[in-house]
Amino acid sequence: MDHIPADELPEVGKAAYAVCRDAADAGVFVFAGGLDPQQPTIVSPDGLVTDGPFPETKEFIGGLMVVDVPTREEALTWATRIAAACRCPQEVRRLGDGAATESTFR
Repeated sequence: MDHIPADELPEVGKAAYAVCRDAADAGVFVFAGGLDPQQPTIVSPDGLVTDGPFPETKEFIGGLMVVDVPTREEALTWATRIAAACRCPQEVRRLGDGAATESTFR
């Protein structure tokens, strides 16, 4: 979000919060959060720890929002609202069928 002037960031934050609130009111909100703007740390299967991002990664991911919706179209509708609020493109992904919750490990 480095393309947004610093004086506009509070407005962007309020708009993003409003979309999260709307998703909660609609009963589809699961989780949202911003990511610290530091470079990620990459841990390889062999235990090697390096500063990221992955070589193929071109853009910084600033945060995420998880919604529980029945269709791709509804996910895209929420992504459109988030993109407008945050003033940046959104990546939409479906969680795999094996998604785990805390209750999975009890």
